[in-house]
Formats: sequence, structure tokens, C-alpha cells
Amino acid sequence: MKFFSGFGFQNDQEIFRKYLINSEYAVAGFSYGAQKAMEYILKTTDRVDKLILLSPAFFNGSSKSFKRTQMHYFKLDKNAYMKIFFSNVSYPSNKKIDEKYISTIKQNELNDLLDYEWKEDNIKRIVDKNIIIEVFLGEKDKIIDANAANDFFSKYATTYFIKNAGHLLNDE
Repeated sequence: MKFFSGFGFQNDQEIFRKYLINSEYAVAGFSYGAQKAMEYILKTTDRVDKLILLSPAFFNGSSKSFKRTQMHYFKLDKNAYMKIFFSNVSYPSNKKIDEKYISTIKQNELNDLLDYEWKEDNIKRIVDKNIIIEVFLGEKDKIIDANAANDFFSKYATTYFIKNAGHLLNDE
């Protein structure tokens, strides 16, 4: 399986083991990595049977002021921003994210993540290739609007809306 990590993450594939399949024809991504997985699928000529999107970073409809505010606080104090970010990612759990999953982050990655637009035409192109799309969303996600993401993806994909789960799809 080809896996794309989330913003500020590395080696996070093992966090989502229970949602992934062991197949060389599957592509998956978590959050920002879901955006990267989508772009990979749109460009690759390799065989792909399944696309798995784990808490896709979905900011369609977010205001420009929200995005500017995120960038402002990131530029102001990257470490403080990331501390709050990881706290929100792990919610509703109060567990700290293991250091082995944390990677260095760049400002352009946050900008790309916030500005990415999920397009229905692209989803349709993937479905037309007979690629199965599965989307996993946490009901209590503090990073994205899971309800808006569910409304968007459920037209073309099998969506799993996990009760009491956050961005990491956990409730513990």
C-alpha cells in the first residue's frame, strides 16, 4: 500500500492500521496526506483499486479570514501553533502524540493544506476509473468540519462516520 502522512506527521500509517488493507493496489492518506493521495491517484498510471481517505483535510467553504488567521499564528510561533494543533488532533483523547510520529513542518505545507479544494469532478474521475473510495471521519473532529466532509464525500464514496472519534479516529 502507498500511504501519505498527515501534516506534521511521519510513520503514522501504523496509527490507522485497523482502517487499512494490505494491498499493493491501495492508496491511503491521513488528513493532509489524504489530499496528497488524491493528487497521486489523479496523476498515476499505476493500477489502483482502492483509495482510503482518513480524516481528509477538508477546508472547502472555510473563510479566507480563517485561513489567514491559521497562517498568522503559525508564522507568529510555530511551536505554540503545533502544540495546539496536536492537542486538537488527538481530541477527544488527552494522550500526547508519540514523538516518533511527529515530523518537521514547513509553512508552505500548511498553506497548501488550507488552500486545497476538493473537487467533485476529480472524485467522479476516480470513480469512473472503478476505484473504490472509502472515507473515514470522526464525529468529534476538532480539525475539520466532519459533517461538511461527510456531505461532500458521501455522494461518491463509502463514508464511515465514527461516533465519539476525533481526527485520529480514536475515542480513547
